[in-house]
Amino acid sequence: MLQQSIALGPMGFSIHQLLIGLAFLLALLAGALLGRRHRVAVSDTLFTLLLVALVGARLVFVLRYWGEYEGLLSRLDIRDGGFDIVGGLVAALAYAGWTLWRSPRQRVPLSGALLAGGFVWGLTAASATMIEHQSRPLPEVALTTRSGEPIDLPHLSRSTQQPMVVNLWASWCPPCIREMPVFAQAQDNEPGITFVFVNQGESLGQINAFMDEYGFSLDNVWQDPRNAVGQATGANAMPTTLYYDADGQLVSTHFGELSSATLQQGLERLR
Repeated sequence: MLQQSIALGPMGFSIHQLLIGLAFLLALLAGALLGRRHRVAVSDTLFTLLLVALVGARLVFVLRYWGEYEGLLSRLDIRDGGFDIVGGLVAALAYAGWTLWRSPRQRVPLSGALLAGGFVWGLTAASATMIEHQSRPLPEVALTTRSGEPIDLPHLSRSTQQPMVVNLWASWCPPCIREMPVFAQAQDNEPGITFVFVNQGESLGQINAFMDEYGFSLDNVWQDPRNAVGQATGANAMPTTLYYDADGQLVSTHFGELSSATLQQGLERLR
């Protein structure tokens, strides 16, 4: 099972974030080696290029989902993971092209660094995507409703015959709490999609006390005391949101906090 996310102490990273980080580190290494040979440093240029890519990716994503955000601060808040890959690549290539044209001394080391990083990222990301797109059905693990009744995800999928969004959460997880109002609104607005909220590792008493304290109105809040769903899907950090089609096959995964915009992006892949 490919790990969708990895927890490192209090922090968590998706596999794709780690692959981007690895590719960037290799680009820095290649740039340093080639730059030493040509007596020119390109590390500052590479960091600027990364920043340009992130800004471009965020800007395009926000423009695509402008109506889903409320106010400037929410559009600047990148904790929802809302980035457009194509927009980021276009911005990065434009900046790289301009830099290569403006600074002839950097052409060889910068080109080498970009080729090294791009090759590693493309190869590893393509491999991870191919693995992710293999048949990955809903995990058949025993879960429990808030009233203590046994239930499982495939059974609910067969009974509803509609796409399903499975959110893995815990009461001690601040991002999980922040995104719950978004899910509550989506559950009301999307009757054609089933939402399930699978608590990881806590007791029914803790779950019920948490729901009563915050007053969240959510259907299908289930208990998974052994983190079985997280283990079966390779989700080792929270929150993680899994999108399944009406046939119970995994379509996409989102690690980290969701906003209304990033949730809509995921739902579009189910329609």
